Amino acid sequence: MAGYLLRRMGQALATMLAVSVIVFVILHLLPGGIVRAQLGSKATPLAVHVLEQQEGLLKPLPVQYWIWLKDTLSGNLGFAYKLNQPVSSLIAEYVPRTFMLVGISMLFAISIAVPMGLWQGNRRNKADDHVISATMLILYSMPTFLLAVVLIVVLNLWLPVFPSTASDYGTSFLVDVKDLALPILTLTLANVTYFSRYMRSSVIDNLLEDYVKTARAKGASRGRVLAKHVLRNSLNSTVTLLGLTLPYTVSGSLIVESIFDFPGAGLLFWNSAQTRDFEVLLGVVLVISAATVMGNLLADILYGIVDPRVRSRS
Repeated sequence: MAGYLLRRMGQALATMLAVSVIVFVILHLLPGGIVRAQLGSKATPLAVHVLEQQEGLLKPLPVQYWIWLKDTLSGNLGFAYKLNQPVSSLIAEYVPRTFMLVGISMLFAISIAVPMGLWQGNRRNKADDHVISATMLILYSMPTFLLAVVLIVVLNLWLPVFPSTASDYGTSFLVDVKDLALPILTLTLANVTYFSRYMRSSVIDNLLEDYVKTARAKGASRGRVLAKHVLRNSLNSTVTLLGLTLPYTVSGSLIVESIFDFPGAGLLFWNSAQTRDFEVLLGVVLVISAATVMGNLLADILYGIVDPRVRSRS
């Protein structure tokens, strides 16, 4: 297990290093350069040269990258000139809410999809299986923004149960449960379709395996076989999909937060894009990328725990 963990951690570290290089290159490919992005297009050549000298932008690129990497690792992600505050303080204010939103929605999606997929696999081609499959297909075909709009119409306009926009929390991390309801419900419904379909297919495949027939021949009930044998073996696909779905869910949160005006990293990214605050955009990209890589690393670790064969092959 230790060797498996070391290999996966090495891959995660290499991925993050590649992401840092990409972000650094994008930072230097900004229209007019970093300094022009800070001072504006009407800045004089003298002002541009002075700021370039102050920020060390006249040094060779490898030296600049090393200095930038050290600053980034120390928590210095630059300065948001449009909002007049450090990017790190903005990240600390907005990103935890996005992690909370994504984490809760993923937890709900898995909690719903696993038993649903197990039920469908056991009841395949029955009436209830067809009804659930049709419902999941409808949700699967709906873009995230359309699903969010439908939920607003139903649960805010027709049935005024939940607010369609979040309150202003300032720098507070705590968020009203009602403000979380619609964003979490949107991301949960968007993800439950993937997990349930994969879980259903995996359950059907495992029910045809010889170990199930052997267990049944020994007198084990169908419910015991499902709970003790089929469930664990079927979770492999769900754990794998967890790592693959995480980037999609995080990117989907940008749309969801923009629609519901939820004060998270997605809304910060959207507002910064409107004001062309590049330092904030790249800071959010870097932090979210790091979180996504760590999420995939966690999924790999869980995959190794669920299926010991993976550790021996990897």
